[in-house]
Amino acid sequence: MKIALINDVVYKYAIGSPAASGGAERYQWLLARALAQKGWSVAVGAQTGVPRNGDSIDGVAFVRLGHGYHLREWYSFLKSERPDWWYWQCADHNWGPAVEIAKLLGVRTIFSAAVDRDVHLTKALYRRPYCWPLYAWGLLRSDKIFVQHEGQRSHLPRMLQGKASILPGIVSATPDVLPHSARGNYVAWVAMLREVKRPDVLIEIARALPQITFVVCGGPTTYFARPGYGEKIVNEFRSLPNIEYRGHVAPGEAINTICHAALLLSTSDEEGFPSTFLEAWSAGTPVMSLKLDPECAIARFALGTVPGTVERAVEQIASLVASAERRDQIAAHAREYIAENHSETAVTNAFEQGIQLVAQRHRIPTFSKDAIRKI
Repeated sequence: MKIALINDVVYKYAIGSPAASGGAERYQWLLARALAQKGWSVAVGAQTGVPRNGDSIDGVAFVRLGHGYHLREWYSFLKSERPDWWYWQCADHNWGPAVEIAKLLGVRTIFSAAVDRDVHLTKALYRRPYCWPLYAWGLLRSDKIFVQHEGQRSHLPRMLQGKASILPGIVSATPDVLPHSARGNYVAWVAMLREVKRPDVLIEIARALPQITFVVCGGPTTYFARPGYGEKIVNEFRSLPNIEYRGHVAPGEAINTICHAALLLSTSDEEGFPSTFLEAWSAGTPVMSLKLDPECAIARFALGTVPGTVERAVEQIASLVASAERRDQIAAHAREYIAENHSETAVTNAFEQGIQLVAQRHRIPTFSKDAIRKI
């Protein structure tokens, strides 16, 4: 079986580029590599970075695309590679015409949600939001939809829920876990500086806990952020002596920061199932998520805390940082949870089971205005 992906940043993750960023892109690389190790043929198309003659890393073939109009380049790539499946992650208005290109070539399509807003079709697009019918049409015509948790599936339009399955996030196992008694007593915060990530709340918490160091990894961005927002936040970070701001760092350094932390703090208002949570739990680092708990995993499996308010977060951070013994107990739960639910074996099994459900279980609608109205 052969699967294709198209994403420039996946190649950056594969070669260990310090410029790589994005949880969805890292997820695609880990999934591609895991499928290749399981015997799949995997081809990833990218317009930038890949050598002219292509590259192969951990069994994944990287193909250099031309720099012409992307739909034409995608057509050429699929026609040349002839995959059985085309996997796409994240909402994009181009997914509608992309699915039609795939169908023209006899390639089946998979859409995979990356954040919760991806399943709210009229609100999913940040760029060109008025093009949401194209995105919706792509989902309607996709052969398979993967979501990260049951909450996402329940918010899909009813006519799409039947072809949706849960595909857990994937994370590489951390071989050596540092006991919490040997860690630095700092709190890690890792994210791009977007409003939805609420770095302003991190600043509020840090001001209330001057005795605790907060190590922040993540740079300003113009994606899902107003111009100048990130720069303003950086200035506030630098005004506080207990915030160690490292800016955008290489993926390995961000993971290392999480692995050595007393805990990982998330102040985000919106996520999917964050890859940073999985990296933390794989390393035995508790997660404190201010509001969000996908699938109630933190509460059900004792993987950290969900305080709900800034005041409770301040209390719980102080308590957790002061107790290495309690953090080691959480670490044991976290490692077990990751092995059972988010290992390469668990995720590739879920992937294969999900696409097996495609055969003859649903009818792919033909184009009509009525079909879009029903979404």
